[in-house]
Amino acid sequence: MHIAVIGGGIAGLVTGYSLQRDGHQVTLYEQRAGSDTEGAGLTLFGNAFAALAEVGLSDVVKDISSGTNVPMHPGQRSPEGRLMLTLPASSVASLRSVHRVTLHDLLTSKLDPNTIQRGVRALVAKDGRPRVLVNKTPKDYDLVVVADGLRSENRKRLGLDTGVSYAGFTAWRGVTASPPDIGNIVGETWGRGSLFGIIPLINNELYWFGTLTTQANTRFADEHKAAQKTFGEWHHPIPACIDATPSENVIRHDVFELARPLSTFTRGQVVLVGDAAHAMTPNLGQGAAQGIEDAVTLALLLRNQQHASL
Repeated sequence: MHIAVIGGGIAGLVTGYSLQRDGHQVTLYEQRAGSDTEGAGLTLFGNAFAALAEVGLSDVVKDISSGTNVPMHPGQRSPEGRLMLTLPASSVASLRSVHRVTLHDLLTSKLDPNTIQRGVRALVAKDGRPRVLVNKTPKDYDLVVVADGLRSENRKRLGLDTGVSYAGFTAWRGVTASPPDIGNIVGETWGRGSLFGIIPLINNELYWFGTLTTQANTRFADEHKAAQKTFGEWHHPIPACIDATPSENVIRHDVFELARPLSTFTRGQVVLVGDAAHAMTPNLGQGAAQGIEDAVTLALLLRNQQHASL
């Protein structure tokens, strides 16, 4: 089959690789003109690696991620450092953390050369036909996979959009350049209207995130300083993590999710995967994993369909 994938995030890349691995011809359209991506860390639980194993990616992703080989004493604390809850080691036994950019680069390298066409606006046919308008030029396929994220333009074109809803908080994220000593204690610290999380990555890096309940579109003149001000009085090593992060490595996004679940992920010969289908808040720790599951499930369904037709 000749398949178009719209969107070059994690879900789109895993979709493209999984389909190529099964012999399909894949063209992936990405609206960004450059190959650079942004992001900090993300976590993957066992369900993501079970899916990745089905397409031969589990081991290579483990190689670039930090897991149970890093001593961890997960728990939840108060801003003063009081331990409120200790999590059993079994609860995070399958958890691994990876820098989003590193994972993105790995997945991109696994695709056949020239699979990705960048700087392209790709729009699906509104009636669900497997036709894509590529910079206003129509191209026909056997199947179209939409993986263009939370604010999917193509979800709207298909008449499936339920809108997006502000989750009520904004989130800073960063990766330290020279990590402070955290005493092998990771997890989240919960304050009133805010929380802070620390997760180790490989190569002695730390991924951290901090949230703040505030109005959408709140502006800060300096994101690094705003994070320092918000969490500067919290327990060690929280201020040290922020201080050890270069200003340019601190990013912030207001957090949105789908206003309501979609009634279907398909229309005609077009299927939605990842955030385009079921965008959720990052505190669930399943956004990337669910996109991976979508990609692999689609590949397996097509594989079974091919076998059944033989």
